[in-house]
Amino acid sequence: MAPPPILTNSQGQAIPNPPYATQRVGKHGPLLLQDIDLIDNLAHFDRERIPERVVHGRGSGAHGVFEVTDDITDICSADFLNEVGKKTKTFTRFSLVAAESGANDSARDVRGFATKFYTSEGILDFVYIHTPVFFIRDPSKFVDVNHVQKRNPQTNSKDPNAAWDFFTLNPETVHQVTILYTDRGTPASFRHMHGFSAHTFKWANANNDWVYVRIHQLTDQGIKNHTIEEAIRLAGENPDAAQDDLFNSIEQGDFPSWTCYVQTMTEEQAKNAPFSVFDMTKTWPHKDYPLRRFGKLTLNENPLNYFAEVEQAAFSPANTVPSMQPSADPVLQGRLFSYTDTQRYRLGVNFSQIPVNCPLKGGAQVYAPSERDGFMNVNGNYGKAPNYLTNRNKVTIKSFPIQQYQEVWEGPAEPFEWVATAAEFDQPADLYNNVLSETDRRNLAHNIGVDVAKVESEIQERVFKYFGGVSPDLAEAIKREVFQTGK
Repeated sequence: MAPPPILTNSQGQAIPNPPYATQRVGKHGPLLLQDIDLIDNLAHFDRERIPERVVHGRGSGAHGVFEVTDDITDICSADFLNEVGKKTKTFTRFSLVAAESGANDSARDVRGFATKFYTSEGILDFVYIHTPVFFIRDPSKFVDVNHVQKRNPQTNSKDPNAAWDFFTLNPETVHQVTILYTDRGTPASFRHMHGFSAHTFKWANANNDWVYVRIHQLTDQGIKNHTIEEAIRLAGENPDAAQDDLFNSIEQGDFPSWTCYVQTMTEEQAKNAPFSVFDMTKTWPHKDYPLRRFGKLTLNENPLNYFAEVEQAAFSPANTVPSMQPSADPVLQGRLFSYTDTQRYRLGVNFSQIPVNCPLKGGAQVYAPSERDGFMNVNGNYGKAPNYLTNRNKVTIKSFPIQQYQEVWEGPAEPFEWVATAAEFDQPADLYNNVLSETDRRNLAHNIGVDVAKVESEIQERVFKYFGGVSPDLAEAIKREVFQTGK
């Protein structure tokens, strides 16, 4: 057997004293600054918490594998999709969007579903959510839609007035809010929920023929949700329930999986659609844009260290591979900058060198000579190579279409905001009237009523009008729930 390791400080220097001994003047005198082992220990402790994510603060994750199940090379020429049966290593992080890291897993919130693919062409991130739509379609509202779900700047407590004030003043939120206040807003576990791109992307084949796409990752375990009462009870009994469920299922060999589908829309179809292809408050009807299967994601390995692998995992929709590109979806365009920039703030400018984020894991050979220096540069910093591109360095330039000729935009550079119309209520009305069961509709009104009973009366009236656009019956049911809860 190997001898036990030697106790050292962070520099690998052996600690000569008993573990808890400190240097001081005499037996009870003041401490000495020269006690470098104490200073080393305290200095690291003072810094062991990095800034938590502004959104998606609470999360759980696991390693896995993506396998191609169906040939879709006619619509996408990405290397990791080029052969049925081909497998790619992945890392997936589930999260609550608005909740901070100390929240409970059963809180009503949108769930994040982000998967990092370590492909031969570099990192590809699917940064998705568990609902097929989102609250907004203008990126300028991105800050506000998150702030209103955070803590009040004066009381530092959650403020239900803020969220409902924002929702009712921005009618485009009604589709997402309706979904969020069904029991799908409180999933029973991360294993029992779907993942959706919600955004529109562009995929191209080897001939550079392209289509708009949206991705659906459908759970093979089936959908399972909590009622509001179950979620509240579980928050007290086990705030880490979803995290425990994910870890334990993988530990026991019960590997969760999701079947991956793509919806496609041609440029011509987009022109004739009754909604903008770039509006993420709208779904694409399956009857018009059917789901097409292309792969399976399986999670089969737990992290060895939560901080190193889950907390430091950094995702961004800007991480794409050739033939898979962002569209002009404005909220997506905003996230291309914001998500990468927040990782630079949280983890440092060299966050891509952290093993869980490093593209080398998938075999891609990275050479970016201008990416030099900065905090925590640990990959050798390219040694003596010039910190600029020069023909003195032999490099391979891999050219590929960047889809630059696919869409042609003309017009002045001017501020634009989508104006809300009565059409905001069409899809949520269809959801309420034709998709939700009687139990779903009853729980929806109950879940909203419990929350809205806490807000000011003026905002309550706006809530009733807001959901009246979905269904007068829903508005009346919410009123009754508010009255019952407030008695």
